[in-house]
Amino acid sequence: MKTSTMMRSNYAVALAAILASPQTAHSFTLTPPKSSSSLTTSLSATSSSYQEDLTFTPPNTFTEGSISEELCTAAAQKMKRVMVPVSTDISDTGFVGISFIHFEAQKSSSSSNKKTLPLLLVHGFDSSALEYRRLGPQLAAMGVDVYAVDLLGWGYTQLENVKSFSAAAKVEALQGFWNTVGGSGEVVVGGASLGGAATIEFAAKNLYKEVSENDSENNNNNNNNNNNTEGFVRGTVLIDAQGFVDGIGPMSFLPAPLARAGIKVLQSVPLRNSANQMSYYNPETYATEDALKVGRLHCLRDGWEDGMLSFMQSGGFRPKEKVSQIDVPTLVLWGRQDGILEGKEFAQKFIDAMPNAELQWVEECGHVPHLEQPELTARYIADFLESDKMTPLGKSASVNPLFGNLLSFLN
Repeated sequence: MKTSTMMRSNYAVALAAILASPQTAHSFTLTPPKSSSSLTTSLSATSSSYQEDLTFTPPNTFTEGSISEELCTAAAQKMKRVMVPVSTDISDTGFVGISFIHFEAQKSSSSSNKKTLPLLLVHGFDSSALEYRRLGPQLAAMGVDVYAVDLLGWGYTQLENVKSFSAAAKVEALQGFWNTVGGSGEVVVGGASLGGAATIEFAAKNLYKEVSENDSENNNNNNNNNNNTEGFVRGTVLIDAQGFVDGIGPMSFLPAPLARAGIKVLQSVPLRNSANQMSYYNPETYATEDALKVGRLHCLRDGWEDGMLSFMQSGGFRPKEKVSQIDVPTLVLWGRQDGILEGKEFAQKFIDAMPNAELQWVEECGHVPHLEQPELTARYIADFLESDKMTPLGKSASVNPLFGNLLSFLN
């Protein structure tokens, strides 16, 4: 059965969404990148003044999840949650807690000491920031500042007292996150599989572009720091991304009881196991029993099912018409042996539709290059960030004034 046919069936859309972001875990060791003149020091656009959610406890993957992978444990220990501003359609308080992992750039001893833009990474369908537990450390060692963020309703974000977990709410909370943690500084945003759809929608709303002097004066006379520019997304990285299938089909119209039954299937061990098996070029190595524990751990949280129902009833992401709007430099990464989204069809669609995109195949790799080939994937991304077209422009990140008052909100 062809991939395009598979993606059109209702059951397959749900299955492919799960397949988009399996989080395998096994005894896994990465070789630290060797020092070279091309290694960089990241230009961090962030401010340390944001207020963490003091009620948040990171997931204990070793004791609660019985997960053996050391990189998973290390990434979970780095996880934090920050309160970000959203509309009252999403939360009556005007804030939600968004969890993330900061893989802080390591300073390079190389003579070039070239600066790169920070990288904001978005996970796939019903996944978490732990999806980047292998890629994040590799990029950080290459001098890239990496922020792996959970989409609202998935991962370890706030689930209680939230009114909507729709696709639009996810994008709005993602923007609130970068406004808060990144100070709206210039950034490259990347997404894997369905996270690519979220990335496309987020980027389309926040593309960096130059504007005429008259437009700049009319839009905001107070933003003198932005000197005839608007937006902050300087580039995108799409990893086996879903960008040409809108919504989730008739599943969004199912009555709540039937939808909940389907959600329980999405959480089930058999379906997750099938997803793992189909996601890798080398399933014998990566599609392990431990993988199920990593992929399902966040699904066991109270409120997860309600959050998934809210997303399904919203109709899902609709990135198809926005792909061609992404005119900033884009790196399209694709596993050569992807059995979920066939590269010959979907990767080429991105190249044809986007005016400033380049394609890089990842050999001996299935649907998740960041998990199956993290070292090679990191090198491709680092090369892209170090290219002349991605040189930081030195736009200073502004600190969101809302966060001086967050401590009183949390107390």
